[in-house]
Amino acid sequence: MADINSLILPGPAAERPATGEAPGALPLVDFVELLFFAYRDFVGDPDEILAPIGFGRAHHRVIHFVNRHPGMRVTDLLDILRITKQSLGRVLRELVDEGFVESRAGSSDRRQRLLFPTSKGEALACEFVGLQSRRIATALEASGPDGREAVRRFLLAMIDPEDRVAVERLIQRADRAARSRPASRPPDAA
Repeated sequence: MADINSLILPGPAAERPATGEAPGALPLVDFVELLFFAYRDFVGDPDEILAPIGFGRAHHRVIHFVNRHPGMRVTDLLDILRITKQSLGRVLRELVDEGFVESRAGSSDRRQRLLFPTSKGEALACEFVGLQSRRIATALEASGPDGREAVRRFLLAMIDPEDRVAVERLIQRADRAARSRPASRPPDAA
């Protein structure tokens, strides 16, 4: 009979990251679980707002990225979310029909679909960001004086290495654009 530990532990010890745990212990399973619970609670606040209007997490993600990157192409959104065109089509259609997102033809290529938040979509996105920013700010405060930078490095390191530079550029571009918008618009982060 095969040793059950060999079925659940990654390859040889040299391939596993040092965990500081006793040999044979499941590596970093506590962090895996903490990430599950943190994600559950992080998206839980927006879930409660979306449920009564029949929307879910896919709607939340689309609203977030369209609000952060007004005028983005549908193809760019597909790349960011890594979902099928069919899945995005259903969610996008619902958001457009309910007045949260506007889809416009591109100026140079009329076949391009550019996405913009409506004022209703902006308000909802800002509500989500406000809730989630407060949760993050509380957690960062509890993490100590160097917590913000340590958490930022950790989250960036969790992203596949080949995607990190693109993600950083995407965030920086959105931050620059948000700073250049008129002051009357609600801020993207609390």
